[in-house]
Amino acid sequence: MKLYNTMSRQKEEFIPLEEGKVRMYVCGPTVYNYIHIGNARPMIVFDTVRRYFEYKGYDVNYVSNFTDVDDKIIKKANEEGVTAEEISKRYIEECKKDMADMNVLPATTHPLATEEIGGMIELIGTLIEKGYAYAKNGTVYFRTRQFKDYGKLSHKNLDDLRSGNRALLVSGEDEKEDPLDFVLWKPKKEGEPAWESPWGEGRPGWHIECSEMSKKYLGEQIDIHAGGEDLIFPHHENEIAQSEAANGKEFSRYWMHNGFLNIDNRKMSKSLGNFFTVREIGEKYDLQVLRFFMLSAHYRSPLNFSAELMEAAKNGLDRIVTATDNLRFLLEKASADTLTEEEQVQMKKAQGFVKNFETAMEDDFNTADAVAAIFDLVKHANTTASAESSKAYLQGVLDLIVKLSDVLGIITKRQEDLLDADIEALIAERQAARKERNFARADEIRDELLAKGIILEDTREGVKWKRA
Repeated sequence: MKLYNTMSRQKEEFIPLEEGKVRMYVCGPTVYNYIHIGNARPMIVFDTVRRYFEYKGYDVNYVSNFTDVDDKIIKKANEEGVTAEEISKRYIEECKKDMADMNVLPATTHPLATEEIGGMIELIGTLIEKGYAYAKNGTVYFRTRQFKDYGKLSHKNLDDLRSGNRALLVSGEDEKEDPLDFVLWKPKKEGEPAWESPWGEGRPGWHIECSEMSKKYLGEQIDIHAGGEDLIFPHHENEIAQSEAANGKEFSRYWMHNGFLNIDNRKMSKSLGNFFTVREIGEKYDLQVLRFFMLSAHYRSPLNFSAELMEAAKNGLDRIVTATDNLRFLLEKASADTLTEEEQVQMKKAQGFVKNFETAMEDDFNTADAVAAIFDLVKHANTTASAESSKAYLQGVLDLIVKLSDVLGIITKRQEDLLDADIEALIAERQAARKERNFARADEIRDELLAKGIILEDTREGVKWKRA
């Protein structure tokens, strides 16, 4: 199995630190709002990488954090007049709902930065002892130049950063030994959450959080560290410097980064009005469509999101689901339990598509080609399965499609449609909630019905509904 290592800028054979096991860390979101579709790409991509390792028999320890203390969280909390903890807890739960709807498996561990502060303080203490960090007026900085390999992941030169990229320098230059030094611990400000430390009350810098959580749950050395390509510098570069300076060994064997997501060929931004949350996309499409769309391109390629491409993904997904529906329907009436000679030949052809799928996935997780192999299998099923087919053949082909789709996290069974009576009962409950001014519950029911393809319309004559 080969994967592209950002560190070496080439594909490398995957050799785990421990045979049969994969230790994998993926940087998770900062939880101050609903996750957007840019956040969704690494979640889907690296969940698929994990699923393929498991398909190949590896025991995967998959750690993905939630950054639950951050300037954006504090700002949101101050705007709403609530605690930062209340904001982070709310959006962690919302994020988990979106992840479940995208069929992203829960990580082996989802550590929270705020629950690992003690370990971060210890790690910073080790860096000070080893001469890699220093405290100044309650702030602790990392001595970037002290770490000789700084820049090896992003292939940036320290002197170039110093002279030509002032925008990349962290603030507070006046008290630093070197403008390129970055923050490990920052002192408390009024109205911010803070923790006791040997350097006074404060909170950790962003980079140290991942170094500590990775070390605690995966060990000093890991197999794969992954995230969006926007994290290569400075976040992952700084993680390497901290971890390797403290532990005296290579931090991660392989570095994987997914490409950017553009909207209608432009960068996603709120100012351009092309900013979409996963929840907003879920109002128009089953989030399985979003997952299928994300896997339709190679994870390292830039990906363009548009209504046309989502419709194409919806149609592609429907082809697979329709094929499995047809096989299940044929299975209900099939009787013969053994393959005919002709079916044995066709089954061998089907296995060939499985081999193509595996070849694609083992070439740096080329999900676009893996999807093409599933389509070939679907076409094969559509042209060879019939009412005359044996149960053994129908079940065999169905199992192959389901198994490969599952590796990509694609659900092949349609959700059961709600019965009219169930819909009417939920509408009645919503009306009752509105009378009691329980608008939160009323909105919840509307959202629940919408997620199942039922659109409500409030009219003078009462509530009307239709299936999407």
